[in-house]
Amino acid sequence: MAVMLGLDAMQGSVSMREAIDLLEQALKHEAAGRTVVSPKFITDLGVGAMRLLVAVDAQAGYCAMKAYHTIDGVGTRYIVSLYRLQDGELLALLDGQLITDMRTGAASGVAARKVPVKGPVSAGIIGSGNQARTQLEALASVYQIESVAVFSPTVENRERFAREMGGLLGIPVAAVASAEAAVRGRSVVIAASSARSAEPVLHGQWLEKCRLLCAVGNTRKQFKEVDVRCFGDARLVIVDTPHAIEEAGDLRAAREAGALPDSKWQTLAQVASGAVAVPPAGLVTFKSVGTALQDLALAVRYYERLGAAGTSPSVSDLGSLRQPVRATEPRV
Repeated sequence: MAVMLGLDAMQGSVSMREAIDLLEQALKHEAAGRTVVSPKFITDLGVGAMRLLVAVDAQAGYCAMKAYHTIDGVGTRYIVSLYRLQDGELLALLDGQLITDMRTGAASGVAARKVPVKGPVSAGIIGSGNQARTQLEALASVYQIESVAVFSPTVENRERFAREMGGLLGIPVAAVASAEAAVRGRSVVIAASSARSAEPVLHGQWLEKCRLLCAVGNTRKQFKEVDVRCFGDARLVIVDTPHAIEEAGDLRAAREAGALPDSKWQTLAQVASGAVAVPPAGLVTFKSVGTALQDLALAVRYYERLGAAGTSPSVSDLGSLRQPVRATEPRV
């Protein structure tokens, strides 16, 4: 029977380090040709938009679909459906909010594991929302970060982020007054803003000492979070899916400007599996738009830990099976 897992039940049951491990394993399945990952399917609702993503992990034995919709002026809701691949049975419906935040951070954590940073690690963050928090948590799980600077346009938000994340991670976190002040001179930079604009909030000229840039805030064609130079100056650009080249406005702009030839970018699966070596020095830019394979990897663990044990409500007729109609029977 299918189970339903809500946000409260899922909180705290999977650590960030575990999430990074789960994504790394799923990405190795992808590199081995054992997965299928769809692009985003987007439908305009008139008052917002609905987005659908699908992935199959044949090696793990699961299929997943995430549906999330935004209503203008209201917000976004996420649902992940998890299926057993052997017979197509619907196993679970999971609230996807935590999964989305965790897997976005964990994807950057996978990239960070492959990008060594020499000397003391300092981080700069643009953004102070949920994904900025999981980004910092993921990178702090990989690197020994000595200091952090954060910028968000709202003073109260950036000060709250500095106070709460500094306390959570035991790292000095300072709120600063500009995006440039947050990232200049930092060895690791996170762009996780909620800005929706054709004008980038992060400029490559500020990244002269940056070893790893994780750009995760924009996933839409019409917007740009980081400028062309963030890709042009990179020794390697990592994308979490080839679909990102078409889906993200900043990647599209870089390609149109000639800053992102096919020889420069590789997938996170190729890097995670070791098929592609990361340059020993210079800027590496990781651009993430998110995939259902990432959602699947976490959904399986939440289901196995919380749902399969029978501690969550079960719904016996959810996703019920309709047998194929025989050729001799009339179709209704």
